[in-house]
Amino acid sequence: MHGEYKVPGGKLVVVDLDVVDGRLSGVRVSGDFFLEPDEALEAINGALTGAPVDAAAEDLVARVHRGLPEGARLVGFDADAVAVAVRRAVARASDWTDHEWALVHDGPQTPLMHMALDQVLAEEVGAGRRSPTLRFWEWAAPSVIIGSFQSVRNEVDLEAARRHGIEVVRRITGGGAMFVEPGNTVTYSLYAPASLVAGMSFAESYAFLDDWVLGVLRDLGLNVWYQPLNDIASDAGKIGGAAQKRLGSGAVLHHVTMSYSIDADKMSEVLRVGKEKLSDKGVASAKKRVDPLRRQTGLAREVVIERLIAGFRDRFGLVDGPVTDAERARAQELIESKFATREWLMRVP
Repeated sequence: MHGEYKVPGGKLVVVDLDVVDGRLSGVRVSGDFFLEPDEALEAINGALTGAPVDAAAEDLVARVHRGLPEGARLVGFDADAVAVAVRRAVARASDWTDHEWALVHDGPQTPLMHMALDQVLAEEVGAGRRSPTLRFWEWAAPSVIIGSFQSVRNEVDLEAARRHGIEVVRRITGGGAMFVEPGNTVTYSLYAPASLVAGMSFAESYAFLDDWVLGVLRDLGLNVWYQPLNDIASDAGKIGGAAQKRLGSGAVLHHVTMSYSIDADKMSEVLRVGKEKLSDKGVASAKKRVDPLRRQTGLAREVVIERLIAGFRDRFGLVDGPVTDAERARAQELIESKFATREWLMRVP
């Protein structure tokens, strides 16, 4: 069995192993990391050999720590990364390049259509009828998109939203509210098979699935990093946030919204951003939380998206895979039966 795990911002850890009588055998850890002293590598292999095949991540981490010689130095990786690679090997996880990725970047869609397409495309990938897909969103109208478990009244000033002509919709993923107007954000979704994140916790999969976009943003000259649980941050402030859902069909939906050029005054009128939420960001107002990509890159939004698509294609490959008529028809059905209903929007009033 073979497992790989690229540490976000760090090095690649590879584990090859066999399983004999329900225990790990012949464990061989490798990678482009740095490790001192040399004999520490065999110590890690020995510590993991004999572990139960279903050992929890914390048990594997403890084994690595116990096996390391005193004063050992791990650079670019740690015991947690080794544990993830082991669990990915046992789970027979796939890698990005094991899949042919499809690109969807069509014209502006209504907020409700975006909500429905996220569910439909994720379900299609889970069912094996669509290859793993990267979709960039274009907006036909302004919207506030609240998380699956958020209270509408706690998050949105509905009167202000009506006054500004902003539609309020609810998505299927958790996380916080998004304020969008056409041209003011960069949003994309990944629809991936569960095998891509096999052996990872939710927290680990967030960092793993966001690592490629951090690489592209760094290529654009930004100093960015992943900030747990789901933020993309820079030395000039927060850029964006991610949300994720694992569907019963066997697919992972992971989407990210990054600020490009937001009308902060309007956003602060429409969103109810409580003091508690602001305090954990170390800022005093909703306006200061906005850190547009336009100011940090100096590039047009369309160019930023082109660079992101090119960066993904260079790393993993990418072919056109437009939304089919059947997928769009299913999305329209979901709008009428679910996303446009008051029951769905107000399920947490």
